Amino acid sequence: MLRRDFLQAGTLAGLGLQQQFRHHPPAVEGPAPLAPALPQEEATIADLQSGMEAGRFSSRDLTKAYLDRIAKLDQAGPALNAVIERNPDAEKIAAALDEERKAHGARGPLHGIPVLVKDNCDSGDRMLTTAGSLALASTPAPRDSTVVARLRSAGAVLLGKTNLSEWANFRGNRSISGWSGRGGQTKNPYVLDRNPCGSSSGTGAAIAANLAVIGIGTETDGSITCPSSFCGLAGLKPTVGLVSRTGIIPISATQDTAGPMTRTMADLATMLSAIAGPDVKDAATGPAGKHALADYRSALNPDALKGARLGVVRTYFGFHPAVDALAEDVLKLLRERGAVLVDPVKPPADSTFGDAEYQVLLYEFKDGINKYLASRGPGFGMRKLEDLIAFNSANRDKELHWFGQETFEEAVKKGPLTSPKYLKAREHCRKLARVQGIDTLMTTHKLDALVSPTAQPAFTTDWLNGDHFGGSSTTLAAVAQCPHLTVPMGWIEGLPVGFSFYGRAWSEAKLIGYGYAFEQASRMRRPPTFLPSLETPR
Repeated sequence: MLRRDFLQAGTLAGLGLQQQFRHHPPAVEGPAPLAPALPQEEATIADLQSGMEAGRFSSRDLTKAYLDRIAKLDQAGPALNAVIERNPDAEKIAAALDEERKAHGARGPLHGIPVLVKDNCDSGDRMLTTAGSLALASTPAPRDSTVVARLRSAGAVLLGKTNLSEWANFRGNRSISGWSGRGGQTKNPYVLDRNPCGSSSGTGAAIAANLAVIGIGTETDGSITCPSSFCGLAGLKPTVGLVSRTGIIPISATQDTAGPMTRTMADLATMLSAIAGPDVKDAATGPAGKHALADYRSALNPDALKGARLGVVRTYFGFHPAVDALAEDVLKLLRERGAVLVDPVKPPADSTFGDAEYQVLLYEFKDGINKYLASRGPGFGMRKLEDLIAFNSANRDKELHWFGQETFEEAVKKGPLTSPKYLKAREHCRKLARVQGIDTLMTTHKLDALVSPTAQPAFTTDWLNGDHFGGSSTTLAAVAQCPHLTVPMGWIEGLPVGFSFYGRAWSEAKLIGYGYAFEQASRMRRPPTFLPSLETPR
């Protein structure tokens, strides 16, 4: 979850447009990044499948290369601290998948592909699942989350778990994105003293730095889209219910979802195909049987923008002039690619449902975390939210040194999900964000999607004062339970920033088409250079 104000209150050259995209990274002199040889820097799923099919390398070769890269870039060198735990069985799993490929062929496009998942997704193996908290760092989960099970079934190699903002930034005031008591602080791989954004900070930093091919993040409000924007990735927060939440440490039953974080739109579509679909253990996924596509790669149309009606949400401009300048260049490109822009369209302001959203999250967190802790089995030490609060208090030096647990303390006082205050707040959020918000805008203006900048450039990590959020466009789609896609749109002093496409529930295929068409026209993805800090102007 992205820490919001409400918590604090509680090739373009071919198109002739290259010069219009401002603020490219400055040339950097110095040693090359410390990294072992991989078959290809910025390798895609298709690249690696081609190499494995041709016998140029195996999944075990890939897995070892990525594990070596994690050791040299994440544990040493720039010390990104994005991977909280490596899978001790990864090479063995990869070797078995290599034998399976020889005997029976590949299961599909993810066969043998190394993947990292956020450390709030259960994996029934020797790795822990902790949400970054030392309170849960005792025994592994008894079984895979549905997302992890589906990745394994597709043939992916679970390389390890990524660090995150502890408890997905839902523990206390002045929280620090990318920091957890168990994992420490994750760095932004583009400029190391900058923040990767939360809470899927480790996944964002790891995939940006090529520590795996693809990654899983989770979002309640901004936790996929913000780190994807800060780390130069394509990231999709799906419609709530498209991807199962079973076995994922929860915040909100109405807003939580897992989703793909990747370097390319093609990889995003491939990964979404593997994890989407109904799960009898998660009632919210019932409609996914009707709406999920078998293969989202069918949406990868370079001409998808032609004739698309896109509503420009100016509400989410104005938080940074350089971001606005890049976004205006994007709007020009969208027009040149055939999109029809309706500019502006105006949804209800986030402030009209901000406190109600927070109240919903408090109620749902208490209910959800108590159920989750019970699912870890009778021998698990933490049984309810009160136990977590007591653990943090008893381990204050390790867990509460930089910020507290005020959010936990508010949540534990809430009543059941039958409480009238909860039901009223939940209905208020849905009415404003979904019915009077996205759905009304889309119908009134006959829109295919809404667009805006995703977020500000990455702020400096500040352990004393916490995060310095200046603005983002994450909340409307999050509260409305609707899909939100971000794609790299350009650079500001070496820091990537993203552009967002969002719209009605279950419109992932449309958004993927628009994102892919924009990606192919702009080609804004670049690998990180691990700058220690931004240079002071002379």
